[in-house]
Amino acid sequence: MLNPSFSNWTIFDLPMKIIPLTQDLYAQWDAYVDAHPLGRIYQKTEWMEITEQAFGKKALHRLVADNGEIRGILPVVHFHTFLVGKQLISLPYVNYGGPIWSDEQAKDLILNEIEHLRQETGSEAFEIRYDTENAFPFPVKTAKVTFLLDLPEDPEILWKGFKAKLRSQIRRPMKEEMFARSGGLELLDDFYYVFSRNMRHLGTPVYGKYIFRSILEKLPENSFLTIVYAKEKKPVAGAFLLGYKNTLEIPWASSLRKYNRFSPNMLLYWEVLKAAIERGYRVFDFGRGTKEGGTYRFKKQWGGREVQLYWYYALAPGEELPEVNKENPKFALAIKTWRKLPLWFTNTVGPKLVVHLP
Repeated sequence: MLNPSFSNWTIFDLPMKIIPLTQDLYAQWDAYVDAHPLGRIYQKTEWMEITEQAFGKKALHRLVADNGEIRGILPVVHFHTFLVGKQLISLPYVNYGGPIWSDEQAKDLILNEIEHLRQETGSEAFEIRYDTENAFPFPVKTAKVTFLLDLPEDPEILWKGFKAKLRSQIRRPMKEEMFARSGGLELLDDFYYVFSRNMRHLGTPVYGKYIFRSILEKLPENSFLTIVYAKEKKPVAGAFLLGYKNTLEIPWASSLRKYNRFSPNMLLYWEVLKAAIERGYRVFDFGRGTKEGGTYRFKKQWGGREVQLYWYYALAPGEELPEVNKENPKFALAIKTWRKLPLWFTNTVGPKLVVHLP
């Protein structure tokens, strides 16, 4: 069912039109996302609240209404910042979350609203993050991909399907008596210990711990953490997991560089895959990476299928495709400098900066 009715809709026989999302329509909006085959957790109202309350960005979500039914949705966030300029993004911080619709008429209304919102807000670009080719008649970037791994019903089946080299790499940290735990808020400090240090090493401002806390509290049935510990019980690798429908995604993962020779990240991903199977997920999403980069090769070795990601842009006249990523040469000096700053500084200033980077 793709068209849940508005139980409180009082004006009938209206022509199909696009309207702002209001709180009285949250339940119907979420039901539409749940029922739609392209519905993602990032399109749901809980994530919208996380975006507004934890990230501090204003949502301008729209929906297509037709005689008391939802025929499409347009989740969008106002992203005018001093670091990236004036953009609208559907949706920032994550890999997916663009508009979805039930028919071509609803799609046409959404396309018109995209340009209307871009002009109304004075935005230079309207960015849509998607995983479907030719979904929109806009310029597109294809630098990012992900890997999706179909999961069996038993971890032992998955283990036996791995190549011998991969199994050997997973056993390496086990020989060092490393072990893993999965859980919720009780593991957040351990996750952030690893994550904040790794982000500084990468030269990237770190999200505040409060953002991860907000997700765990707002979506307790969909999110959890997995941490790998050295034998002395020190956290050395960690992953933040987010599940929806039949797919478990790993939006954030890190390991301590000091322990790389023991490959704790291999044990981390194995434990995450086991947890995914045990929790009933049938697909594992490794998250986005740049083609042929280091993370790309790491993810590819697990045997998943490569999936192209498409980022579309409705641009203002004369504007070029934005390049807000660490591969952009103009950020090279900033990254190099950030790596040398003390941890207390990066953990204090980083959260104030990173929310302005999509």
